[in-house]
Amino acid sequence: MSPQSILVTGGAGYIGSICVERLLAEGHTVTVVDNLSVGHRAAVASEAAFHQADIGNLAALRVVFKQAQPEAILHFAGSALVGESMEQPLNYFQNNTANALNLLHCAAEFGVGKFIFSSTCSTYGIPEIIPISETTPQRPVNPYGESKRMFEQMLKCHAEQTRTEAVIFRYFNAAGATAKLGEHHEPETHLIPRILQTALGLHEFFSIFGTEHPTPDGTCVRDYIHVSDLAEAHQLALRPGITGDYNLGRGHGDSVLEVLQACREITGHPIPSEDHRARAGDPHTLIAAVDKAREHLQWEARHPSIRDIITSAWQWHQDNPKGYPK
Repeated sequence: MSPQSILVTGGAGYIGSICVERLLAEGHTVTVVDNLSVGHRAAVASEAAFHQADIGNLAALRVVFKQAQPEAILHFAGSALVGESMEQPLNYFQNNTANALNLLHCAAEFGVGKFIFSSTCSTYGIPEIIPISETTPQRPVNPYGESKRMFEQMLKCHAEQTRTEAVIFRYFNAAGATAKLGEHHEPETHLIPRILQTALGLHEFFSIFGTEHPTPDGTCVRDYIHVSDLAEAHQLALRPGITGDYNLGRGHGDSVLEVLQACREITGHPIPSEDHRARAGDPHTLIAAVDKAREHLQWEARHPSIRDIITSAWQWHQDNPKGYPK
């Protein structure tokens, strides 16, 4: 595939920065737009052009589009905490839906032919059938999932009208790290980095929410996917003719207790834990059906073992115990 000019929104964030790293390695020209509200300037590769701007600012976006003349957009920018979305629903509809509409306006104005959207398995809500396929009804149970689902519909309408090649990736649980880039949120709410931070002494204990779920050991089961595998899926989706919606996961899950035990073995730390009540609306099991991605993208996870994912994350956290510099 010939090198392209690619605009990456949210390219200073966890998944976005690692996708930028991958795109640059493949020879693409990359422009990053990020307001740095949760992203890190230090995570953006020096070879990428960087604009500190908010996608809610249409005038600023037009300047970036005019300079970059992108052939494709990878859209990662947005708010992504389920609990926060319950407390601040309007912020989530503003950031994830209304602001993102500006990208569609610019894509139409500047003739961008490919739009790849970072969505989420939260659009499915609490599924009745596991594993979850792309035909599973989308019934989100929180503003985060609903705001993402709404933009999916907006993107599909835009694609039909303009013949844009639209790709929607519904991530399951991104985890892991590359040699240079890893996961750093403030505060950290994701399972694996939270456990590893406890191993580093940054937290007194790790909290387990729910031990009586209808799962083999009573704790929630999730499909963890290595972030570099996500980056590869985006690279493959840039190929001409690739469109549609795809679930991205490993196709099998690990429970909270299984992840915790693997972290204890890999780090050599006891990692104390405390049991807490299950969180309302928290599905007990989320596992992706990945047949469509395998067949249409020729993609599947290269890191099928949770231990491989944790090992890469642990190496990065040891090298960067305080995360990225401010």
